Amino acid sequence: MLKVILVVVGLILLTIGIVWLIDKFVPKKLKPILNIVLWALIVFLGYLTFMSVYGEIKFNKLKEERYRSVIAKLIDIRDAQLAHRTVNKNFAGNFDDLIKFVDTAQFTITQRRDSTILDEELTRRFGGVETYKDIVLIDTLDFVSVRDSLFGDDPRYKTMMNLPEGVGPAGAKFKLEAGKLDDTGIAIFEASVTKDVILHDQEKNLVEKEKEVMSVDGVRGPKLQVGSMQEDVTKGNWPKNLITKKE
Repeated sequence: MLKVILVVVGLILLTIGIVWLIDKFVPKKLKPILNIVLWALIVFLGYLTFMSVYGEIKFNKLKEERYRSVIAKLIDIRDAQLAHRTVNKNFAGNFDDLIKFVDTAQFTITQRRDSTILDEELTRRFGGVETYKDIVLIDTLDFVSVRDSLFGDDPRYKTMMNLPEGVGPAGAKFKLEAGKLDDTGIAIFEASVTKDVILHDQEKNLVEKEKEVMSVDGVRGPKLQVGSMQEDVTKGNWPKNLITKKE
């Protein structure tokens, strides 16, 4: 984009120079026509420069709006997956299973307390002298619905696989994967959508440029994602300034 602007500005300056040369050396009869043509060219090039800058500003504003709505959904998916791991010790590999889990599963509310009991083995070993040992007891207090805990009365989890309205082509969905790290067996998951899909209706050169972003205040790489299929992380790849809901 900067190169385009510099080229247009250079052409404007060149045109202005040509106007000056015409004013100095071209016969008076031809000057009015040439001046009109060249000033029209200057105005046109100025318009191109303005639209180049304004077009990128509009793109960045729209991009951030769409990213925020996508991130809000990715956070919902992440929360549901973390609940799935808490209850089942693994992550769901597809949205049907994840939604069914949210609909039906319950968190177990427990209480941990310390206690002391007679250690029969040590008591026998010490000739009948009563010896005690410390233990930890886990009491089950209650069961809480995963759905109520995460979403309350909001049914948005039922469509968590779909991109937000107005983002991406019709019917676009998030990609969801789950598995285990080969070297450790740790459960992992990844939910993602490419920038190509999110920005499908925008100028291709701006989208390609956005896919190469590596700055700390931007979304790095070619997609928005939470979790990873390569490492044990459950964070997203977005900066904090794009978060509109509590993580």
